[in-house]
Amino acid sequence: MKRRIAIFTDEPGWHGARLREAFAARGCESRFVSLAECRLQMAGEPPVVRIPGFEPELPDGAFVRGVPPGTLEEVIFHLNVLHALQAIGIPVYNDGRAIERSVDKAITTLKLAQAGLPVPATWVTRDPVHAWSVMLKEHMAGHTLVCKPLFGSQGEGVVRIGPDTPLPDSEPYNGVYYLQRYLDSGEGKWHDWRVLVVGGRAVAAMRREGNGWISNVARGARCRAAELDDTLRTLAETATAAVGMHYAGVDLLRDTHGRWWLLEVNSIPAWRGLQGVCGVDIARTLADDFLRSVAGGAARLEAVG
Repeated sequence: MKRRIAIFTDEPGWHGARLREAFAARGCESRFVSLAECRLQMAGEPPVVRIPGFEPELPDGAFVRGVPPGTLEEVIFHLNVLHALQAIGIPVYNDGRAIERSVDKAITTLKLAQAGLPVPATWVTRDPVHAWSVMLKEHMAGHTLVCKPLFGSQGEGVVRIGPDTPLPDSEPYNGVYYLQRYLDSGEGKWHDWRVLVVGGRAVAAMRREGNGWISNVARGARCRAAELDDTLRTLAETATAAVGMHYAGVDLLRDTHGRWWLLEVNSIPAWRGLQGVCGVDIARTLADDFLRSVAGGAARLEAVG
């Protein structure tokens, strides 16, 4: 009997098509569905999660490619669907807890720091006076700061604060300042690294070379193949384990002094740019690891039963 896979996404696009092909090549049937269309029902025993296209039987597993934006209540509901599936024994990849940790830059940085990993000096506050004090002390010490949205991706809303730059208004950051010491990778030669970790193992890496100091592919950065040396591999794998993810896109930077730093760990990473420069079939690698987790979940359920 074919395994049935729910791929949670509102915009399947290129990544969804690659995943569907990979699952089909392994004899699985997959369907795209939005978390916004799902329902929770606690009326009788046992509690039920309703997923369009998977009624009356739930899928064998769920692969998360996107969580819809919305109000705080809407986002919590979307994550609650993932939590509920996990609670009733349906493997979720990555699960709701991992997504919660990674979407919140403060918690990601905290987890990495607790694991003893190199992260830039970071301050998170709602108090503009405290934020201004941090900025002043950093400038006096010869450092530049970066202000980022607590929740955000692809470099949107990220600004660099130099000695002649005023502290941004807190409103665009929803009242929370996430301030981080700027790390110089080489003025005019800006670059960083993205490592993809799947099933606890680093499988591919690339160097991203930016037109500006933000080296995101979505902002025009060029992708170059990169060797997965021991340092990159160890840092990326340890970071992924620290935040508890099945798979992750780990962003790293080496400063002009040769020191490595961990910047972010992404729980729903894009990989189109990486696929173009590496020799690994990423969608198939993800599908294989996902199906191992589905098989493991089924085995655990049988053992409990």
